[in-house]
Amino acid sequence: MIKEVIVVEGRDDTVAVKRAVEADTIETGGSAIGPAVISRIKLAMERRGVIILTDPDFAGERIRKIVAQKVPGCKHAFIPEADATRKGDIGVENASPESIRRALERVHTEMPGKESMIDWQDLIEAGLIVHPNAASRRMAMGNLLGIGYCNGKQFHNRMRMFQISQQEFADALAQIENEGS
Repeated sequence: MIKEVIVVEGRDDTVAVKRAVEADTIETGGSAIGPAVISRIKLAMERRGVIILTDPDFAGERIRKIVAQKVPGCKHAFIPEADATRKGDIGVENASPESIRRALERVHTEMPGKESMIDWQDLIEAGLIVHPNAASRRMAMGNLLGIGYCNGKQFHNRMRMFQISQQEFADALAQIENEGS
């Protein structure tokens, strides 16, 4: 049984999570997250902790940001888009139990107010921003680090927020270079 309560978008996500692990969930019901849902998430955070596991798409990222802003200190789990896509539909409900377990094993905790160990210049030199293949390199790096895909500015923010170390960054970059991404 996972101690924390997992925040998901809908009922199908809850079914997928429960196929993978024994856990309690709170469903946001989409991106129009009401005050009652936020209150339940805050209570879960106080009592057990919260893991946010949303779809790897624009709406899922929007929900993640809303919950993280209103309930500070959440943990985050990310499923790579390729693992959550079936017949063009992207969502946690499409992920295999193994993909969900892998995402939950690589949970990251927000560290608000901390300085980033990776600076903007590191991202430029790694080809993660201002590079013809920056988007695909960020996707590969985000999947390796378990922090998901996002634009350059948000990627830098996640590096800080999850306190990704220089060593973790270097190891993931080496793997990307070896794979030729």
